[in-house]
Amino acid sequence: MSGAPAAAELSVGANPCPQWSAVTVADGYGMLENLAFDGQGSMLLSESGFVGPGAVHTLDASGARGTLAESVNGPGGLVLTDEHAYFTTGNSALSGLLGIANGTVDAVNLDTGDRRTLASDLVMPNGLTRLGNGDLLTTRNLGAPGLTRIPAERPGSQELVRADLGTVNGIATDGDRVFLTTSFDPLSELKILSATDLHGPVRTIPLPGIGPLNVADDLTVGPDGAVYVAYNLPGKILRVDTVTGTSCEIASGLTLTSAVKFGAGPGWDEASLYATGFDGTVRQLTPPVR
Repeated sequence: MSGAPAAAELSVGANPCPQWSAVTVADGYGMLENLAFDGQGSMLLSESGFVGPGAVHTLDASGARGTLAESVNGPGGLVLTDEHAYFTTGNSALSGLLGIANGTVDAVNLDTGDRRTLASDLVMPNGLTRLGNGDLLTTRNLGAPGLTRIPAERPGSQELVRADLGTVNGIATDGDRVFLTTSFDPLSELKILSATDLHGPVRTIPLPGIGPLNVADDLTVGPDGAVYVAYNLPGKILRVDTVTGTSCEIASGLTLTSAVKFGAGPGWDEASLYATGFDGTVRQLTPPVR
């Protein structure tokens, strides 16, 4: 991977995208930070309460709601496997700015509901992804931003992988690469690392707009290989072609969008993106018919 962007990567927003339609799937939650699908029919939602602790909720396609984990302090990123739901806690601006190490990465067994803490003493763990070898990666975007690895074989011995990526927030992987967004840098960027060489070269794709006015949040890799990024403040979704480095907007008018994922499992459309917002709303974004 080259450390410098190719010429094509400097042309952002050059390829206009057809606009996706948006409908509300559910609302009335507190501040929603992230979502994930268990593949069995449930969407999981990390919710921070406006007063008191938050929770990790479940939502099925019929609209039935449940709770997987109660009394969660500042839940953030979510990752699902066949057996467990992994999520971060302590994801608050106050912890990040003051360096308060009250964050954890927890796991809940989807069959039994048993919850355990894999890593503690983290400062504002925000985004979360899981590598092919079982290692977890989490981001911090305020105070002293960085990328932390939690080894699968030694979960209590987390390590700061690097602190040279900027204000990293959203994180996702396609197996070979790790993708990260920056939230508060002067310019929004998509950072790309090798999943097997996290200390290695960084490829940077510039994204349109001013960083603090975008607050690029979580992201996901689509079945088409493109990366889809939530712009929180303007309520937009961006599609980024990681081959050419070009990007374009596919949806707007989505209040304080925090995360996007493609549907998975019974009742959820695999061709649609589902988006959470700080306004407590879950939306389905459907691509135009071609």
